[in-house]
Amino acid sequence: MTTVKVKLDSIERIKKFNNTVIKFHSDFDLEQGRYYIDAKSMMGILSLDLNTPIDLHFQADDSEEKQIMDSLADFIVQ
Repeated sequence: MTTVKVKLDSIERIKKFNNTVIKFHSDFDLEQGRYYIDAKSMMGILSLDLNTPIDLHFQADDSEEKQIMDSLADFIVQ
């Protein structure tokens, strides 16, 4: 399982993020505190506190993981 922190601080970024993750077959979960949200759910994302970075968890094979990381590069924060 891969975990990265993502920043989704505007509606435009949320839409772009959501459109990106739905292209992949992997499961994506957003974790914030005690909440786990399906990252492919726009309504779920909107229920989170978007002022802070959110942990994104996903599991993919090596080739798909590289594609996912490249696609999400704009959202990943260190």
